[in-house]
Amino acid sequence: MFTGGCRCGAVRYRISADPVATRMCWCRDCQYWAAGNATINLIVRRDALQVDGLPSSYDSLADSGHHMRRSFCGRCGSALFSQAQENADFLVVRAGSLDQPDQFAPQSVIWTDSAPAWAVIDASLPAFPRQPG
Repeated sequence: MFTGGCRCGAVRYRISADPVATRMCWCRDCQYWAAGNATINLIVRRDALQVDGLPSSYDSLADSGHHMRRSFCGRCGSALFSQAQENADFLVVRAGSLDQPDQFAPQSVIWTDSAPAWAVIDASLPAFPRQPG
C-alpha cells in the first residue's frame, strides 16, 4: 500500500496495489499540468484506489484521442489523477502527489515528440514519440 494527496491535505488517497507502469510523459497536456515540464505518472488499477475528499476535475480531449478527466484539489490546485473514459479500469496518479515520490522511478518516457528542445530525456529508458500501443 502507498499513499498520497494534495498539498493542503483536503484530498488524500491510498493505493493497495503496485503500479502497472511508471512513465515520464511529455505530452502537451502534462506540460500544462506540470508548468512546462514532464509529469511522472503511475498507471494503477482503478479498483486499487481509495480517495478521501472530493477532487475537482477538468474534462478534455487529449492528443491521443482519449476523453480525459483530470482531477486536482479544488482548494490548493495540486494535480492528482487522470483517467481516460476509454480505459476505465486504469488511471494515472501524479507521482508528485505521493507521500514518498521517490518510491517509483519512471520505466519509460512517452510523447517525446512534444518535448521542448531543452528537455533532458534519460537515454537509459525506453522512449516513445507518442503514446505507446
